[in-house]
Amino acid sequence: MNQNEMLAMILAGGRGSRLKDLTYKVAKPAVSFGGKYRIIDFPLSNCANSGIDIVGVLTQYESVLLNSYVAASRHWGLDTKNSGVFVLPPREKADADLDVYRGTADAISQNIDFIDNYNPEYLLILSGDHIYKMNYDKMLRYHKETKSDATIAVIPVPMKEASRFGIMNTNENGEIVEFEEKPEHPKSNLASMGIYIFTWKVLRKLLVADMKDPDSHHDFGKDIIPTLLANGKKLMAYTFEGYWKDVGTVDSLWEANMDLLNKNNELNLSDSSWKIYTEDGSELPQYVGPDAEIDTAYISQGSVIDGSVTRSVLFTGTSVGKGAKVSDTVLMPDAQVEEGAVVNRALVTNGVKIGKGAVVGSPDSESILLVAKNVKGVE
Repeated sequence: MNQNEMLAMILAGGRGSRLKDLTYKVAKPAVSFGGKYRIIDFPLSNCANSGIDIVGVLTQYESVLLNSYVAASRHWGLDTKNSGVFVLPPREKADADLDVYRGTADAISQNIDFIDNYNPEYLLILSGDHIYKMNYDKMLRYHKETKSDATIAVIPVPMKEASRFGIMNTNENGEIVEFEEKPEHPKSNLASMGIYIFTWKVLRKLLVADMKDPDSHHDFGKDIIPTLLANGKKLMAYTFEGYWKDVGTVDSLWEANMDLLNKNNELNLSDSSWKIYTEDGSELPQYVGPDAEIDTAYISQGSVIDGSVTRSVLFTGTSVGKGAKVSDTVLMPDAQVEEGAVVNRALVTNGVKIGKGAVVGSPDSESILLVAKNVKGVE
């Protein structure tokens, strides 16, 4: 990829309300994942591995931690003279009570001057809250080969789940002929991944017009993509093959973490050929006590295990006391399970303490219990 041929913009300003207390004070992309990572590490690492040098991260809600984290470009090796990660919060508006991005398209529109400063030929737009590994350079080559105005990454999903997604209907050449947002009766199972490549001149013209439209939602799915189709522009579907997870709910975040227990998982965080970068940690090695019992677990540095751990994921700095039993559970950074406590089918958030002898969750529960506050132990 040529220098600044393609610039990336990561949409990282969503509320993440379905993650409940996990995003009460932390932006969704800053939520911890996979032992030592944060969700935002994945799109940023994909950019670094794909040869993209300039990345704008558009932040908004509960963004203090995310802003400071993203600003440390060295985490992803994007801190050289000709590269960088830039935090782009909403601009001040004299006629608005709140400084917010009105929609996904408005987030890009407010930063047209930032994009123009680098004069890219193509613009890559990403959601900042998905777990996956993807080579965007391959997608760009497909975009150029097909002479497309816009290319949208899609992934086949089970037909019974298609109504949860934006669905792309295509012809035999892979050209998008119709876009349906969460259709009740989907015609195909090609779900949008929220990953777009646009020829910048085409998109820029459309964004300028969209900003002036009082009836627009200023959204890619509701406005920009339908307008491109109506204007006869060429939109292509790029089918992604690999691991991708929308971790928008407590259950899906738990599932994505639990997927790491599969030795053959497609995500493979140990893959040296496609490294997932994150902040440098200085944790001690994990410690497993003489009486500990471990059966199928993903255990990170700094964890101390003296009890029983089964089918669970333990993040950095976690602890499981003597006689404690942890099953089908995700313990996020610095969570503590004290002596004799029992935890089943739960996601325990950062720094939460499960007291001595407490019982949390149930092995028969259909949904995952989010434990976001300390649980008092048995007196």
